[in-house]
Amino acid sequence: MTRHLDTNAPRMLSVLRIVAALIFFAHGTQKLLGFPASDFSPELLSLPWIAGVLELVGGALLILGLFTRPVAFVLSGLMAFAYWLAHAPQSPFPALNGGDAAILYCFVFLYLVFAGGGVWSLDALLFKNRGSRSAARLVA
Repeated sequence: MTRHLDTNAPRMLSVLRIVAALIFFAHGTQKLLGFPASDFSPELLSLPWIAGVLELVGGALLILGLFTRPVAFVLSGLMAFAYWLAHAPQSPFPALNGGDAAILYCFVFLYLVFAGGGVWSLDALLFKNRGSRSAARLVA
């Protein structure tokens, strides 16, 4: 059983990346494109508008698994910033201040910075030889 789980871990990393990115992407479409419908429409170049652009573009790149590590780094920072700026001042308890999703996104994206996009990513397809050479240099 453990061998089967270990064998599929790289695929499940890709599934985690894709599912988290799809949900994150939906926050960007809601802010900037009005879908799904929302009463919230951020003013051009405001902080929520910039967050929406990062959610939309960053989410799309993570869905594809393209430039996963640098994009995940930026998005992890965005979510940390969002938590401390928008949620934490409301209450010290994430379940009460609505920041639990921001915390979870922050740490999922931080994990992707270190783990990469997984086997089902454009990064794996485009840069497959680069990763093995980099890993060999780190071990040596």
